[in-house]
Amino acid sequence: MKRSLLNFVAIIGLSVLLTSCFSQTYTVGTGAKTGLEIKEKNHFIILGLVPLNTASPTQMAGDTKDYTVNNQQSFVDGFLGIITFGIYTPSSTTITK
Repeated sequence: MKRSLLNFVAIIGLSVLLTSCFSQTYTVGTGAKTGLEIKEKNHFIILGLVPLNTASPTQMAGDTKDYTVNNQQSFVDGFLGIITFGIYTPSSTTITK
């Protein structure tokens, strides 16, 4: 019993330590030109499976045809996911015009 509890704690500890921040960047048109950034938060629950509120890059860019989109989960976002045991998992979308 004690050994299985230690194994469980070790697996949970390694899972927390081996998680990482992610970043996904893509370019629309020829990419950013002016350097103007617009940032919005994305809110998910249940390990990111159920979206509550997600940013729309096309709406954030407005009438601009050339922009760069960066979706990322920062350390703070990952930490919030760990604290809530994956119930709430935020991320950020940044548009650079």
